[in-house]
Amino acid sequence: MADRLDRAHPVSGRATGALIGGLALALPAASMVAISIGSVTLPVGAVWRVIGAHLTGRTGGLDPLRDQVVWDIRTPRVLLAAVAGAGLSVAGVTFQALVRNPLADPYVLGVSSGASLGAVLVAALGTTVLGGVGVTGAAFATALVSVLLVYLLAQRAGRLLDSRLVLAGVAVGYLCSAVTSYVQLQLDPTQLQGLMFWLMGSVAGGTWRALGLPAAVVAVCVAYLLLQARSLNALSAGDDAAAGLGVPVQALRVTLLVVGSLLTATVVSVAGGIAFIGLMVPHMARFMVGGDHRRVLPVALLLGAVFLVVVDLASRTVDRPEELPIGIFTTAVGVPFFLWLLRRRAGGRG
Repeated sequence: MADRLDRAHPVSGRATGALIGGLALALPAASMVAISIGSVTLPVGAVWRVIGAHLTGRTGGLDPLRDQVVWDIRTPRVLLAAVAGAGLSVAGVTFQALVRNPLADPYVLGVSSGASLGAVLVAALGTTVLGGVGVTGAAFATALVSVLLVYLLAQRAGRLLDSRLVLAGVAVGYLCSAVTSYVQLQLDPTQLQGLMFWLMGSVAGGTWRALGLPAAVVAVCVAYLLLQARSLNALSAGDDAAAGLGVPVQALRVTLLVVGSLLTATVVSVAGGIAFIGLMVPHMARFMVGGDHRRVLPVALLLGAVFLVVVDLASRTVDRPEELPIGIFTTAVGVPFFLWLLRRRAGGRG
């Protein structure tokens, strides 16, 4: 197992710490640039003064308009992009460890399709359809229901099987997508336009209030996964090998399903369907630091956060003043990456 985890990679030993430190510095740097650029571009120094004033509680002398743009509009949006990127990347690591398939991503189990169904139902039928919750709550609830259905379908004799898990996820995902498409046909053009934008991924609605739940979920899930990093390493060698090392395989697999689904459902409920991050970023992390989850998890977390902050910046500046869905950019990068990955695996090098 050690040989498998430590196969050749560009970053090892003390350089891993330097890489993590570099990414930790790149995240606030990218965030400051993203906050400063928009329909009205502000100097980075001015952005820092506004943020510093709020962090120290000395906001008396701030320009009201600049304060609103920086603190109330752009800062929570950029932070939500970072949290969403980190959450989807860690969810990708989780699902790939769960099914031992490097082509798996957070959407393989139908979580995204389930979340999209909830959002469409609220848009079409009103908030009363799911007990009065809004789009975010409905998306989260239906995502978790879809995961529960996948879990029930993927069992055989009380065991959670990889092949059935993927097939059940695909089936439930297609079912949710079909219902979503039907409900969308009932919407008027105005409703449909806004909903389609959300379904393709956007953090345009990022607020301080919307930031709390996803940030807390990502923090708790990442802390748990880091504590289970050695067990994830053992699981990557196979169920029998992991059981031989004392890992409670079935309990761990169920927990990973719950954790990965919770991460994905939380992010999708606030940011819509952002494709390919959960596939690309874990592979980038493994390419750089190898397969040891003690290194992969923090690198994927930070790399995903930086990546989505940059992508969100592109989505609102490429066609200014118009804003494009994030999913357009992640798909444009993700499809070539996926094809390269398939070719690499077909050549026996992945």
